[in-house]
Amino acid sequence: MSVKSSIYNFLKGEFLISKDSFKNWKFILFIVGLMLMMIASSHSSDKKVMEIARLNKDLKELRAEFLDTRSISMEMRLESTIRKKVLESGIKPSEKPPQVIRVVTGKK
Repeated sequence: MSVKSSIYNFLKGEFLISKDSFKNWKFILFIVGLMLMMIASSHSSDKKVMEIARLNKDLKELRAEFLDTRSISMEMRLESTIRKKVLESGIKPSEKPPQVIRVVTGKK
């Protein structure tokens, strides 16, 4: 059998219809199964990479929002800010400082 005729037989598909073609079909099905597993694995890993990127973006946004909220909260707790808000509603600070009341009980 010459090389030319063996190539021609291969192109015609003789290896798929000959008497011992069952082992060829098993090998072809095995290769197809491996290729399908490789494609599924690739899609799965791509999906996970995209999910990680989305979660990192969300994390950065939430961290920035937290820092903004914390700075606003700290500003609102300042005495000067509280005085301004209280003056807007018409309440003025007391002229007399508060007095301490001490209760003495007879028990010791």
